[in-house]
Amino acid sequence: MVKGLRLYDIGDLRFTQEPEPQPRPGEALLKVDAVGICGSDVHWVAEGGTGTATLIKPLILGHEFAATVLVGKFAGQRVAVEPMIPCGMCEFCREGNPNLCPNHRFAGQSPEDGALQERLAWPEENLFVLPEKLSAVDGAMLEPLGVAIHSVDLGKLRIGNIVGVFGCGPIGLLVVQLARLAGAARIFATDRLPHRLEMARAMGATDVLKAENAGEAELILKATSGRGLDVTFEMAGDAFALTTAVETCKPGGRLVLCGIPADDTLTLGAAVTRRKGLTVKMVRRMKHTYPRAIDLVTSGKVDVRSMVTHVFPFEQGMEALAVAQRREGGKVVVVL
Repeated sequence: MVKGLRLYDIGDLRFTQEPEPQPRPGEALLKVDAVGICGSDVHWVAEGGTGTATLIKPLILGHEFAATVLVGKFAGQRVAVEPMIPCGMCEFCREGNPNLCPNHRFAGQSPEDGALQERLAWPEENLFVLPEKLSAVDGAMLEPLGVAIHSVDLGKLRIGNIVGVFGCGPIGLLVVQLARLAGAARIFATDRLPHRLEMARAMGATDVLKAENAGEAELILKATSGRGLDVTFEMAGDAFALTTAVETCKPGGRLVLCGIPADDTLTLGAAVTRRKGLTVKMVRRMKHTYPRAIDLVTSGKVDVRSMVTHVFPFEQGMEALAVAQRREGGKVVVVL
């Protein structure tokens, strides 16, 4: 038997004894080493789901993880784990968009158990060997970095662009770093929490503003002489952040939506979006990003390590989720 942390109902987390996983053909047996706590995990605990995905049976959360392979072709090696298993057969998979597969499985999304357990079986094609210099915690951070990479890909940043990042949770902070790497001339970052703004500045934001119910939009427009921003990233899942992202995006600009709203509703001002001719892109997880993420962290071009402010042993997994829900510090990681 293996130990797991299972969600039974809203706020009802329990340590359980789970059957030993049995790998199927093409799968490896993994010893889980580190699991990042994502904002979507917090939604599951606080609300019993995210969007249209709801808790239909007790669920083990956790999709940002690194592991050691116990059985399989990578036996003995440490790996980062892609949490989404696409069908590989549908039209969307064949078009090169596995993140849009309607027949996928995803770790920690009902009904698929995730990584907050000591061991699990997972497809070998979803495993990416970690270089020696990367820790297990670094490996767990590659999944949110992948989402940030996909977000910036959708934004189509150009050298010299002026960008805005509205919401400086972990993925927002990674977008700040990637925008800097992409050659952004100026990066505006907003958040309600002062410690996140401090982190955004450390990560490369040139202008940080406390989010004040979209009141910061006027300050950003004034700072750009009324022109606005080339690309805006809404990373908070917050109505006011979305309003700011729309109002500050220049005519003909790109608006990238990544945040997950608690009520599964976003209100987009149709008139201003239409009159500005904005291109709106929705972020659906990521695709084909792990090799780039590994290279960026290994080379030191992206700093994931300093973003991790809380590390908990598995036995304190409930507290880890509570700290993440309270939005204390930066990234919260559980180590097993």
